[in-house]
Amino acid sequence: QVQLVESGGGLVQPGGSLRLSCAASGFTLDYYTIGWFRQAPGKEREGVSCISSGDGSTHTADSVKGRFTISRDNAKNTAYLQMNSLKPEDTAIYYCAADRLSTIRHMCELTGGQARALIEYWGQGTQVTVSS
Repeated sequence: QVQLVESGGGLVQPGGSLRLSCAASGFTLDYYTIGWFRQAPGKEREGVSCISSGDGSTHTADSVKGRFTISRDNAKNTAYLQMNSLKPEDTAIYYCAADRLSTIRHMCELTGGQARALIEYWGQGTQVTVSS
């Protein structure tokens, strides 16, 4: 069974850090572009950061650049999102996604229903809440 399972979300104070994990099963992440997306209440799902399957190039949204870092460990079939200097506006459900054919820029620029329709695999999401 093909699955992406996110973990590591939770409640954190502004300025704090969290590390999200995305574990794949039923397929090998090596050949897939991986992306982290988020969806806040009342807003569209948006790309946060994406990493390529080959050389590990990344594409990161301006809103989190310098604070969030995406990485992957193909040996563990897992991807990560390190989130530092968290802000209340980072509060959202965070989703991991994987697609064999997307480039990092194309994948990360997909939003909303188009993202859900075009990207091959999605996790179930993990809640991140930034609040004092």
